[in-house]
Amino acid sequence: MKSPVHRCRDVERQASNLQLDPCVPPPRLSDTGAMWFVRDACGIVCGVITWFLVFYAEFVVLFVMLLPSKNLTYSLVNGVVFNGLAFFALASHFRAMCTDPGAVPKGNATKEFIESLQLKPGQVVYKCPKCCSIKPDRAHHCSVCKRCIRKMDHHCPWVNNCVGETNQKYFVLFTMYIALISLHCLLMVVFHFLYCFEDDWTKCSSFSPPATVILLILLCFEGLLFLIFTSVMFGTQVHSICTDETGIEQLKKEERRWAKKTKWMNLKAVFGHPFSIAWFSPFAKPGHGKADPYQYVV
Repeated sequence: MKSPVHRCRDVERQASNLQLDPCVPPPRLSDTGAMWFVRDACGIVCGVITWFLVFYAEFVVLFVMLLPSKNLTYSLVNGVVFNGLAFFALASHFRAMCTDPGAVPKGNATKEFIESLQLKPGQVVYKCPKCCSIKPDRAHHCSVCKRCIRKMDHHCPWVNNCVGETNQKYFVLFTMYIALISLHCLLMVVFHFLYCFEDDWTKCSSFSPPATVILLILLCFEGLLFLIFTSVMFGTQVHSICTDETGIEQLKKEERRWAKKTKWMNLKAVFGHPFSIAWFSPFAKPGHGKADPYQYVV
């Protein structure tokens, strides 16, 4: 009996019995170095909104709360912290959006490629009928990216990309830094309200009192909403990494066919070997050298 997961895949058996559909040849090696970008209208709009909201928070923090402040030390410290976190958040978002999440070469379900696998009697490979690719273990097809993605967790419109094997680190950092700047914004809004109540409202901001209140309330709403959302996403992603089970695998309740590792080893497989400050940098590419390679043959 085949499991439900196996029934939804095209099973190609021994090389001698293959009936292959015409497939577009895989892209040349010289073409694979191009920057990854998903041309999805919804994802592009969500990405633009994300950057706009960060710049809105930047505007309110600088021109409403920090620059009018009489305490220079307070303004400098909070300005450096907020701008640093915002910079890392946007850099993480860009890397998560423009990094190949682990796409399987499109159109590699060719007779030559399958023969190169040297299948033995009883061994099978899985072919995706949508993108005409031989699917490695734990790969799933994304209808938005129109590709099979290795270790696909989910497709996130906010980064206009799938979260997969090679960009999960950047997505986790994005949620972490957005949660931190949201918390920082909320704290500064509270202190600024207290400061304005004790002092004259016309002196605590370069804007009129009604405009100041509206800008702060909107920032407070934005910060609270994204603090809750990104904190939940961050916790979900860390739990998924530690258990070595993607969101799709949990949703479909797929049978575990891979070796179980410690939580620390799973974290290092995503963020890199060994542990260092580079784990928290969106500019450091994680090394997957010690991770087990995904197999085409079962």
